[in-house]
Order: sequence, then C-alpha cells, then structure tokens
Amino acid sequence: MLKIENLYKQFGSLVAIDELNLQVGRGETVVIMGPSGCGKSTTIRTINRLVEPDRGSVVIGDTDVIKLSTDELMQVRKKIGFVFQHFNLISRLTALENVMLGLVMGGIPREIAQTKASEALQKVGLEKHSSHKPTEMSGGQQQRVGIARALAFEPELMLWDEPTASLDPILVREVLVVMEELAKYRASTMLVVTHELSFALHVADRIVLMDKGKIVEEGIPSQVFLKPSSSIGQQYKELIEYQMNTSALTLAGKRIA
Repeated sequence: MLKIENLYKQFGSLVAIDELNLQVGRGETVVIMGPSGCGKSTTIRTINRLVEPDRGSVVIGDTDVIKLSTDELMQVRKKIGFVFQHFNLISRLTALENVMLGLVMGGIPREIAQTKASEALQKVGLEKHSSHKPTEMSGGQQQRVGIARALAFEPELMLWDEPTASLDPILVREVLVVMEELAKYRASTMLVVTHELSFALHVADRIVLMDKGKIVEEGIPSQVFLKPSSSIGQQYKELIEYQMNTSALTLAGKRIA
C-alpha cells in the first residue's frame, strides 16, 4: 500500500529525515512514536508532499508521489485523508459545511457532497451537531469534524499528525475513541504520529520508533514496549511501568482510605 525508500530531508544544518525506509500494508494501522524533534511529523507530511523531501521515493500503490506534477498530486491527495494537530475549520461555516467544502471544491455535486458529509459526521458521532459552527463546539468535537472532513473523501490512506496534541487532556479520549473505531473496522490504511501510549498499545498493528530522523526500532506493541532493543524503546517501557505502578499505588491508597 505504502512504501517509503531512502527518504531524506534537511532543513539548513538539521537533518530531519535520514535515509528512512518504511512499508505499510493495506488495512494496517502503524503508529510512529519518538521524542519531540525526531522527524515524525516531517516524515508523515512528506507522504502527500506538504513537505518536499530532498530525495527518496514515496510509493502509494503503484504511484511514486514524489514524481507527480502539481495536477497529478492534487488527484492523488483526494485518496489520502490528513488529520492535523490543529482543527483548521472555517469559523463562519457549520460542521456540515466544513466537511462538504473540500468535496464541492473538488467538483462533486453539492447534493452528493452533502450526503457524504452527513455520513462522515455520523461516523464520528456528530450527526446532531451538523448545524453547529466551530465556536459552538468543544475542542474534541472540532477535531472530530476535522476527522470527518478527511473521511468524507473515503480515503485509501489516513494520515494522522498528532491529532490530540492541541486538546485538553479531558477531551483527548473522545478523539481516541473515534480513531480506535476507525482502526477496528479497517476502512483504510492508517499511519499515526502520536504520543498517546494507550492508543498505540490497544490499536497499533505495528509500532515504529524514531530518533534523530531514523527508525531505530519497529515491531508489534508487545515486542517494542515489553522487550525493546533500542534505548528509545527502553524509555517507553520504563514509562509504561511507571504509569502502571502509579495506578496500582493510587488504587491501593483508595482501598486503605
């Protein structure tokens, strides 16, 4: 489905992606994790050329996205859903209109676009909020509108760039629930950049750990987080153990009280 080979991107003296190679199978959910600044977001943004790599190839199906002209790229992007850190909604438009906009601009008749947008809002549990404007919705609801906007195109590939990073902790769960449901039904291939350990543990088919622009470890969650071979993996293992111990101590304290 997706094959990245020898991908390289440099910003000034900073090497953001260093000869990276990655394959993602059709219907697979792959989570990319690693410390801030390791190149996760840059990597995912090169896939639909929001960031232009210096060299390498990004092949989706049989198409090398890097070699496409601007017009050809716009056509391929219709098959790729992208959910950003920030909601990027138009404040004067309703939820339904925000989801419809890209479809209509892409040449889809308004009635068909409205049907697709309504179905997408239903998938993220916002069918009753279709007439609400962004200011009338919580951050979590706004992000779900952003997800619906991506889903409306019925993409073959869904890219998620830290979709919960801009949310208050109390709102994160509602977005993760939607992501988990989408992953479970395998409607599209998913590549997710996130710091959310719970999502990675429960949903990912494969974890990819990055550091300094390189993949330093990859495998199924139980392998990467329980028996890591990299220093980054070891740090995640220690974090999970700390969280588990903290939870156990909290529960024990409640019982004593």
